[in-house]
Amino acid sequence: MRRAAVSVASNIAEGKGRHSRKEFLQFLYLARGSLTELETQIFIAKELEYLEIETAKGIEDAAVELGRVLNGLAASLQTRIDPAKNSPKS
Repeated sequence: MRRAAVSVASNIAEGKGRHSRKEFLQFLYLARGSLTELETQIFIAKELEYLEIETAKGIEDAAVELGRVLNGLAASLQTRIDPAKNSPKS
């Protein structure tokens, strides 16, 4: 679980250090994958009773919020990379 959590932050940082928005976006997608991996591990730990329900709930809530932020940032970058893709159709 720690490795997945660190991977989320590391992918965001590495993507930000790249030279293009497109690369940053790709690393945000990798971070989202790591976050999904973490969410799966939380579920398993809860089912196996390695985590208390309240502790798991707090981590799950934080993961969901981080997922929203990552999705919003990715959508914003996607719009800047390809504005035509997100413009209304005439």
